[in-house]
Amino acid sequence: MSLIVQKFGGTSVATPERMFHVARRVARTRRAGHQVVVVVSAPGDTTDELIARARQITERPSPRELDMLLAVGEQISIALLAMALQEEGERATSLTGWQVRILTEPVHTKARILDVERGRLLDELSRGRIPVVAGFQGVTASGELTTLGRGGSDTTAVALAAALGADVCEIYTDVPGVFTADPRLVPNARKLPYLTYDEMLEMASSGAVVVQTRAAEYAKLHRVRLHVRSTFEDTEGTIIGEEPMEPVRSVNAVTHDLDVCKITVQDLPDVPGVAHRLFGVLAEAHVNVDMIVQTASRGGRADISFTVSRGDARAAVEGAERVARELGATKVESEEGVAKVSVVGAGMVSNPGVAAAMFGALAAEQINIQMISTSEIKISCVIDAASVPRAVRALHRAFNLEEE
Repeated sequence: MSLIVQKFGGTSVATPERMFHVARRVARTRRAGHQVVVVVSAPGDTTDELIARARQITERPSPRELDMLLAVGEQISIALLAMALQEEGERATSLTGWQVRILTEPVHTKARILDVERGRLLDELSRGRIPVVAGFQGVTASGELTTLGRGGSDTTAVALAAALGADVCEIYTDVPGVFTADPRLVPNARKLPYLTYDEMLEMASSGAVVVQTRAAEYAKLHRVRLHVRSTFEDTEGTIIGEEPMEPVRSVNAVTHDLDVCKITVQDLPDVPGVAHRLFGVLAEAHVNVDMIVQTASRGGRADISFTVSRGDARAAVEGAERVARELGATKVESEEGVAKVSVVGAGMVSNPGVAAAMFGALAAEQINIQMISTSEIKISCVIDAASVPRAVRALHRAFNLEEE
């Protein structure tokens, strides 16, 4: 008997009709002879609505109280889905993160999972029940409720699959898989049948929202086989595993990320230890920094530019301004009208010329590149946000990604 973890996103459980559709899908899997653990997100736009309600009270809600509020959304989903499964004739039990004991670090709003206790889940499975687990939430060793950040239900599902040794973790969403580009921008984008862990991790970190970055990272670390597929179509989706199943392209996909803020600290002293001081302050504030560029020294001074998510922009600017005052820098600038476009492919490491082709495609569209970062299988550029649709389409054409 195989064990399958199935995760359903917010759109999949947004209405009673969709809730019953999910219940029937889970029940079919159970009746096919599999053990099933289900993870669900908050229904529809519930999380956004709860955040909006908090903002009506205060512009800067306490992270602890925000976690307490946002965790409500997933609890709505687990209770309703458990009821729907019971209506379908299945035995199901709804469980919160603290009931399962999904243990996290003591950080609110974007905690990392440290461990998952298997006892309660194994007990429910041994009794022939379907555990329906709240995604996105966990608990600290001291009993404080935490949440895992946007898309955190993906990470919950992968962590449960790793802890239980599941055969596969199925990520159900409103799209049929992972595509070569966002189909809303590129109508002829193709669904990819297979991606490596590294490719999925790079795509997730550069804007592909089908799988959360931490979930992709956790899957790679624990070798959890992922299957990204549609809730509403009975078709194969995209398998994510260790090695490519066919000859690799130099580039497999184009991604974009509009959730970008560029911050520049001007005229910092160009001496050892300055970068450590700046980014140490940001790390203490739990700000995740993406791309970093330092200008050439001029008169013993240099500028440092870096990117963060928009949600971290305020904390990043406050930290940078504190360091700027301490070190005598002249100014901290924040710019939100930027975005990141990236090309990703496992074959990039052995195919020279990818960077030249990417820069050439952007140049042909008269798109200026503000920052560049690279890894073995990804090249990312920061550009003007208004240029993203043209950039994505141009890069998709340049690497012939519409072709099988």
